[in-house]
Amino acid sequence: MTSAPAGSRVLLPLALAQFICSFAGSNMNVMINDISEDLDTTVQGVQVAITVFLLVMAALMIPGGKLTDRYGRKRCFLAGLVTYGVGAVLSAAAPGLGVLVLGNSILEGVGTALLIPPVYILTTLLFTETTSRARAFGVIMGLGGIGAAAGPLIGGLITWGLSWRAAFVFQALVIAGIVLLSRKIEDPLPPDPERPFDVRGAVLSAAGLILVVMGVLAADNNGWLMLGLIVGGALVLAWFFRSARAKERAGEEPLLSPSLFRNRTSNLGLITQNVQWLVLMGTSFVVATYLQVVRGYNAIETGVIFTAATLGLLASSLAAERLAARRPQRTLIMAGFLLTAAGIGVLLALVAGTPNPWAFTPGLLLIGLGLGVMLTPSVNIVQSSFPEHQQGEISGLSRSVSNLGSSLGTAVAGTILVSGLSQHAYAASMITVAAIAVLGLVAAALLPRSAAPKAKVEGAAR
Repeated sequence: MTSAPAGSRVLLPLALAQFICSFAGSNMNVMINDISEDLDTTVQGVQVAITVFLLVMAALMIPGGKLTDRYGRKRCFLAGLVTYGVGAVLSAAAPGLGVLVLGNSILEGVGTALLIPPVYILTTLLFTETTSRARAFGVIMGLGGIGAAAGPLIGGLITWGLSWRAAFVFQALVIAGIVLLSRKIEDPLPPDPERPFDVRGAVLSAAGLILVVMGVLAADNNGWLMLGLIVGGALVLAWFFRSARAKERAGEEPLLSPSLFRNRTSNLGLITQNVQWLVLMGTSFVVATYLQVVRGYNAIETGVIFTAATLGLLASSLAAERLAARRPQRTLIMAGFLLTAAGIGVLLALVAGTPNPWAFTPGLLLIGLGLGVMLTPSVNIVQSSFPEHQQGEISGLSRSVSNLGSSLGTAVAGTILVSGLSQHAYAASMITVAAIAVLGLVAAALLPRSAAPKAKVEGAAR
């Protein structure tokens, strides 16, 4: 078991890594006008850059989780940090949208896919007691949620005070700090260089996810192209699962074991994770774009308005441990979705009735509170449903599902919004996000009342 002081030293770099990756996914939302003017591009061009970043993370998270078994968790963590840092520096110096996509969307996306699975695997392996693990996940998910919610405020402050390029310099500096702090981390399991890696599975899974999300992005341009890409993506993913089953039957190790999907509790937990991040990133992109393009607010004004969501998420994240001790995880997830859906309803009702920018505050506060309540229980349910030898696979799958939700949130809500930047398009985007939140509530209601049984949790610690 990790002692408290040692645990704090290990937990800090892991939590900061989740913070900066979540921050990167949302801070560009308040730079839309500045980036599009500086790089001579459009709102849709910036949306594509944001979505591709989130999509690269989702597409490569499963292979990234699998590589930790072969090369070691700490080694993959450091490789991801370095790759991310190079991407941040390149983004800061980008002369055009193409270089920004290379630095931010590709290199930062690849770096995140390498470094995030080790965060969750190391947390599961190093914090072996149920209470300490729940606390550790609470800190990591809390900082992750705060990074996503505070991204617009921090990004707005930096953009207003310096420039949008300085926000990427900020990311590079944080990454350098994490590299120094991570010297204290020790990998509890030795790497297995002989562990096979399913290259075909990695290619198929990534291609399938990319096609599906690109299909959503094509919705406002060509309906037939959208349909073709989504159907093509679904077929490639079906091919991936068929290949995985064939490998498993032949006694070989696939990229992702189909047996992971035989756990009903984990499956429902994964759905709630996907929806939570879809709602968070979808809301962030839509509200930030609307404030800047329709209302004409600058980066700092937009970021300040988002402070309500940050404060709500921070408050509920800080209370996560106490709430987990008093309420079942299923109850917390359901309560989170109810608060979030109510927040979207309040957001729509108040904003429609007044031009006052503070009309956004009550709704964003409720959304932040709801998301903070449920982020940690969803992760804990999924991670604790599997034993130690499957932590690499389930961590990669869990993060892939969450980041797929992030990319779909930006793609779905953003596509509806940029197809017609008006009050009607804003409302349509938010209503779509609210409807998806209700689907998350239904999935949460189907979770067993005692999700992540104790036996499973203890099994993961052995």
